[in-house]
Amino acid sequence: MPHGDDLDRRFEELVGQIDDAERRRMRAEATRAAKEARNRRPPRQERGRRTRLSGSESFGPPARPRRWGRALVVLSAVVAAVGLVVTFRPGLLASSGALLEEAAAPVVDAVSADPFAGSPAAGYADGIAGFVLPEARAMGGLSRKDVAKGLERVRDLLAAAYLDRRTLEGGDPDAFVAALDRDQRETFSLETDADAIGREAVNSFAPGTAELATDVVKVKGEITLGTFDDDGRRGVEVKLNHLVVYAVHRPGLPLNVIRVVTHPTGQVLLYREDGRLVAWVTGWGASATPASCDADDGYIHPVYDDFPTGTVAPTGVPADPYVLDEEPAEDGCRASQET
Repeated sequence: MPHGDDLDRRFEELVGQIDDAERRRMRAEATRAAKEARNRRPPRQERGRRTRLSGSESFGPPARPRRWGRALVVLSAVVAAVGLVVTFRPGLLASSGALLEEAAAPVVDAVSADPFAGSPAAGYADGIAGFVLPEARAMGGLSRKDVAKGLERVRDLLAAAYLDRRTLEGGDPDAFVAALDRDQRETFSLETDADAIGREAVNSFAPGTAELATDVVKVKGEITLGTFDDDGRRGVEVKLNHLVVYAVHRPGLPLNVIRVVTHPTGQVLLYREDGRLVAWVTGWGASATPASCDADDGYIHPVYDDFPTGTVAPTGVPADPYVLDEEPAEDGCRASQET
């Protein structure tokens, strides 16, 4: 078994084989493979999910397979060489630090980079700060204090529906149910029920399909106030229109992070009944992209770059998922641009 000077010579030869020109070639190969994958991607899918209280609406798009084969082969070769050096001669790490740094850079960048960088979501607020409440004022027969209290309940509903970690990870939306008016809780059902508010009212990734890549959720949108008068009941109509963006990856595979853009819209009616303030949810739901058009269980089924195209094809001109005033489609699956 070789040792001493022979071992030094063999490892110096191994490291020397990966010279500056070879490293440049490897980087160029990885860049070209990534560019080819981008050029081959079909349109994204947008899938709509809306509470049964206002009927059902749905949208959706196909997957973009990403072909990282050549890039991974190149990276694997470098990592294998570095692994041999680390295993047999850790002392060589100091003299070849630049080589190791360059070889590991693609992995480090994939794990630590801001997943929202390069997208409109990078400029959105973080979490609940994006649900900006309008200034409360007396209107619709309600006092300024009532409107302010009602708006706080609306923000609680938004946070429970779109930011609650347990709900996002596929758990039962207990936080959202708890935020509903006590009388409306009785109408909530996880089963398909045309007369009930259900899982479609929250953002919940199907179990086993996604893990959040970061605790940060990006939010942008607006909340506007109006009045209503219906069958003798009058009060304030709160209209909601937001974009909520998540960074997710397949469970246990953190290197393939995608952004899922959801577009929640809805209304909450504020009024007094039997001496108490009521905040009643209506017309509440969201679309999500990229999400599978095939599933219709109330969950978000994210579409990854290596996800096979489903049986339901998207239709129409691909929409920009970051346009806040985009009108939701009435039915079917809608094509969407990249997130």
